[in-house]
Amino acid sequence: MIKSVKLRLAIVLVTVVLALIYLFPTMSSNVPKWWGNIFPTEKIHLGLDLQGGVHLLMEVDVEKAMQAATDRMTTSVKKSLLDDNIRVQEVTQTDNGIIRIKLESEADVDRLTAYMNDHFPIWENMSTQGSIVLYKVSDKERQRTEKLALDQAVETMRNRIDQFGVSEPEIRVQAENRILVQLPGVKDSRRAIDLIGKTALLEFKLVNDQFDPAKVTKAQLGKNLEVLYEQRRDPETRVLLSKRPYVVEKKSLMTGEYISNANVRFNSQFGEPYVALEFNAQGAKLFDQITAANVKRRLAIILDHNVYSAPVIQERISGGQAQVSGRFTAKEAHDLAIVLRAGALPAPIRILEQRAVGPSLGRDSIRNGFISMVVGFLLVVVFMVLYYRLSGLVANLALILNILFIMSILALVQATLTLPGIAGIVLTIGMAVDANVLIFERIREELRLGKTPRASLDSGYGKAFLTIMDANITTLIAAVVLYQYGTGPIKGFAVTLSLGIISSLYTAIFVTHLVFDWVAEHRHLKKLSI
Repeated sequence: MIKSVKLRLAIVLVTVVLALIYLFPTMSSNVPKWWGNIFPTEKIHLGLDLQGGVHLLMEVDVEKAMQAATDRMTTSVKKSLLDDNIRVQEVTQTDNGIIRIKLESEADVDRLTAYMNDHFPIWENMSTQGSIVLYKVSDKERQRTEKLALDQAVETMRNRIDQFGVSEPEIRVQAENRILVQLPGVKDSRRAIDLIGKTALLEFKLVNDQFDPAKVTKAQLGKNLEVLYEQRRDPETRVLLSKRPYVVEKKSLMTGEYISNANVRFNSQFGEPYVALEFNAQGAKLFDQITAANVKRRLAIILDHNVYSAPVIQERISGGQAQVSGRFTAKEAHDLAIVLRAGALPAPIRILEQRAVGPSLGRDSIRNGFISMVVGFLLVVVFMVLYYRLSGLVANLALILNILFIMSILALVQATLTLPGIAGIVLTIGMAVDANVLIFERIREELRLGKTPRASLDSGYGKAFLTIMDANITTLIAAVVLYQYGTGPIKGFAVTLSLGIISSLYTAIFVTHLVFDWVAEHRHLKKLSI
């Protein structure tokens, strides 16, 4: 313990001033412009239950992700077999994810089996029927792919939300391929859902103009063609205004995985917004090859199976740039640029639960939480003054500083304050005086033994110190465990409880001891009001 009263007083004053500085942006609605040039401007963020927002429970269709991964692997298997002169007639995938390899000769079965074991160990041999061999993905690889799809979905959502500008979002994986998303402060829930849930699979496909899209039959489409639509919707009501069909090739010449950047720009002639795309080096080379080989043909730009535009390739495009236009509003173009920059989701997402928490409910929660804090605070203050008299006032001073420090640290670390967090602060109010109760009772014991007030103070603080530390450290360990393994509300409670414990140790031991030492230094203590 530092012996110098002046040094300890300086430490307390500095911590109080710093706490007030960090808390000022939260408490004041009119922060001066010059404040941010000198002092921090971080505020305490309110959780979904306090300021309103959007709550979403979403499910990732991992089967679709598995199917897409199997498609890629099927193409890779076929190419490898042909490159190594293993004669195959066809390599196809069934609806349940099984690869069917048909060889030209039954004599090549053993060679195929050995080759697959060496080069594709993740594929398990199911059965062999003459020259047809069936394979499936191993269970271990399936689990790895599904987990990867879930992790990628979370990361993609997080990137989109960060660019959307939501403060303190909560995104976490739950059981059964589900993702919980909470967006505090978001009022336009429809826009948020569209932004988060859009798969954003960007594809470039050639348009086939040999057929009339309105009259083409399934037989004419065959296996290599499909009909996709350009849908125009009202920006406000989302009502479908028009629907134009296109006959396009099923095979994608290029996807959005090669995009390095996407920005909103405006047409110089009409001022309409569009999304300008920039490809990475590999994408620029591929786009150059595609446009060079298909001059005077139409290239459809497709996002999530919706045709946004189908311009005619007038000449070879070698600059590694393209654009997506579609009569957007500025907001729609901005959101599209966000999802293209953040990347496509690995699989479709289905919304299982959707709730919008209104700001009025948040205000009621803040008011009720504030009332509970005030009532708890006043009860503790009155009890301490009645039971410990002037010493109780010292404990109450420490309690006020304790609350001040908790709130300022929340602002410092930009933590999110929730209803359970308020409950943690209320609990801390009761616990904060517990240390002083132990100290005061020790001092009373020393006084009853006939010691002087100054000796009783020193002895009381010294003997109570280890007991206080043991009690608070065990509670702190429990709070850390709650934070580590708890969900959102539990974490909010654990954060404020942990901060309250640390702060109360400082105020109850360091600050109150300083007050008594300062009084003893300036006045001759003959009697303690305790």
